[in-house]
Amino acid sequence: MVTSRSAAAARQPVVSLRRRGPVLERAILDAALERLSTVGWSGLTMEGVAAGAQTGKAAIYRRWSSKEDLVAEALRSALPAIGDAPDYGNIREDLYQLCCGLRDAMLSKSGSALRAVLHECDADTAERFQSVILSGVIGPTTALIREVVSRGVDRGEVRADALPGLAFDVIPAMMMYRSKVCGSEWTDGDIADLIDQVAVPFFCAGPR
Repeated sequence: MVTSRSAAAARQPVVSLRRRGPVLERAILDAALERLSTVGWSGLTMEGVAAGAQTGKAAIYRRWSSKEDLVAEALRSALPAIGDAPDYGNIREDLYQLCCGLRDAMLSKSGSALRAVLHECDADTAERFQSVILSGVIGPTTALIREVVSRGVDRGEVRADALPGLAFDVIPAMMMYRSKVCGSEWTDGDIADLIDQVAVPFFCAGPR
């Protein structure tokens, strides 16, 4: 016997849970980032991404023809935010707070995914990601350091000849090197040592 309640339920429209377009693409990209941050570049597979996104491999390959293409798009869509240049009134505190923000970005999910790519890819594969890394991470980071150091010059704390381009690579290069080679997680104390032993003496030393 069909009750009025069961008949009403039968008349309810069936809501499809199938995702399409940007919603599905976002799920795939998020799954790629999650896999990168947990199993790394070497452990990432299209099968694993598909399982994480609860979709089929065909849905991924229709959008990205290779693992490299998928990862490049995932990184581009969710690179860690570095934030604004801090302004605490002195070069030491500004650089310290900036490096703390950079450290936090490196340890985020998207930052961990980026480090997995940088640490595990061979040279040929890494070239595929150079434009993403330069425009999304290195460029913004060095721009913030330049802003902080320029304010230090204006305040008279920093030597006037401390503004050549390579000078601004020192801090991010050191942080990436120590992270990759030494496994450093960059505690607050490590960052303070970097600023006090390397950055401030470099930028604030007398004319050369």
